[in-house]
Amino acid sequence: MNIYIDENIPYAKDFFADYGKLHFFSGRKVNAEQLIDADVLLVRSITQVNEQLLKLNKKLKFVGTATIGTDHIDQNYLKNRCIAFSSAPGCNKISVAEYILSSLLVLAEKQQFSLTSKKVAIVGAGNTGTAVYQRLNALGVNCILYDPPLQLAGDNRQFCSFEQVLAADIISLHVPKVVQGPYPTVHMFDREVLKQLTKTQILLNAARGDIIDNQALLSLAQQGEAPTLVLDVWENEPHIEQLLLPYVEIATPHIAGYSLDGRVRGTEMLYQALCQFLQLNEKYSAADFVAPADINMISISKKIDPSLMKSLMHLIFDVRRDDALFREVIEDVDGFDTMRKTYQERRELSTLTVKSSVEQNTLLQLLGFSTHLQQKTKELHEI
Repeated sequence: MNIYIDENIPYAKDFFADYGKLHFFSGRKVNAEQLIDADVLLVRSITQVNEQLLKLNKKLKFVGTATIGTDHIDQNYLKNRCIAFSSAPGCNKISVAEYILSSLLVLAEKQQFSLTSKKVAIVGAGNTGTAVYQRLNALGVNCILYDPPLQLAGDNRQFCSFEQVLAADIISLHVPKVVQGPYPTVHMFDREVLKQLTKTQILLNAARGDIIDNQALLSLAQQGEAPTLVLDVWENEPHIEQLLLPYVEIATPHIAGYSLDGRVRGTEMLYQALCQFLQLNEKYSAADFVAPADINMISISKKIDPSLMKSLMHLIFDVRRDDALFREVIEDVDGFDTMRKTYQERRELSTLTVKSSVEQNTLLQLLGFSTHLQQKTKELHEI
């Protein structure tokens, strides 16, 4: 088989080399001529897979995307051509949740507030939104969920109204890109909605850039009327509105889900799907290729408070690193994509085992850390 793979899908050579001839391509630049002989096509979210891309190919059997989102895939076209399709739902939910947690810990310290004093509205309660909710809830943060499609589908969790979302102290967006239907998300936060937010609120977007009208946001920011902003995704990526950058507290180039562990999980899910499609037994797992983290064990001797939580979080991932680097490279030619392509290895909290008391292990596990029971030492007393 000819297996065509986006060059930025990690460990693809390790997983797929036994199954055919591998051809690697640039996800932004790939064209129909390049894919004429593909039997299998593996992409990321930056590649639009549609009739235009596949019009010259007459032999494609399987398409996979190493992402949770599928709005870049024309699934109806694939179905009409009897081409099997698979995505990687939930592969980077942990990574995105940890990005949000790192961002909020940074903002809490900088603006001198306690997270437990804030109400957080999570817009989109799927895999990623749920992962965010679980971590913030474990810290004692008051969270509300907004997701009308899930609510109508019978999800038994408690959901809030959109008016309650707009009244929350912090709003975190985790919805897919939906253009049509009863609940479209493109420009869900348009000028009229954005005008209802205040400078004391925080708005985070680590979902899709089109959810927020970036031009309307820029206009309000220039008037000093925008909330505190954390933006990982932008309209018109990679050619984003750079005039917006000075008004964004934390800015990154669509890397919230870019932990090594999350990305390899996506590769592994595609590998499993292809093996199932080919009716072959799986030979490999991510553990066969991914090395332990450089820092993988630590002991703590005090109760977890915001300061200690921030230290533990940022021992693994500090979003300020990515923000600073992004502001340096964004003006370079292809700076947005270059940073994504050369992104410094980032691990997830689960790669750090924390030795602590049994009372704290549950909290640590809910936050995503691995845990190990710390043995108590006997105290020596002089007689």
